[in-house]
Amino acid sequence: MPNRVAGKTYGTVAADRRREMSGLEFVRGLVDGTLPLNTIAQTLGYDIAEAENGRVVVTAVPKDIHLNPAGTVHGGFAATMLDSCMGLAIQSTLEKGVGSTTLEFKISFVRPITPETGPIKAEGMVINRGRRVGTAEGRVTDSNGRLLVHGTTTCLILDS
Repeated sequence: MPNRVAGKTYGTVAADRRREMSGLEFVRGLVDGTLPLNTIAQTLGYDIAEAENGRVVVTAVPKDIHLNPAGTVHGGFAATMLDSCMGLAIQSTLEKGVGSTTLEFKISFVRPITPETGPIKAEGMVINRGRRVGTAEGRVTDSNGRLLVHGTTTCLILDS
């Protein structure tokens, strides 16, 4: 059962309901709030903001709760945003009854993220989508468009 917090719904979507939707319908449901966001989005405070076929944008505002002991935002915050936007970009290309899961991803940190960075966005775009494997790339940028983190992923396409 999803929890409702601060105008957003968080939880999971039942497998039979997911199978009834194309990947793009699923991801757009996350954007428009007709489907619950995953609970890690609630924990970290990010949102799925945009979705189109092969492209998904995740947004967040880094805060003090995201800091590592050195005083910068923990790398896992950007990694989670990238894993989400790149994986959902692959998902957005799938037909009804088909899912995907991350096999691997790689990220590179270009600039530190701090609470002073302000709003950030992670944009994932499909590079290639085959029958069994999809690849995507992602970029985390600040509000001035400066690159902070970038990465790639490989996802396994799963028939339900």
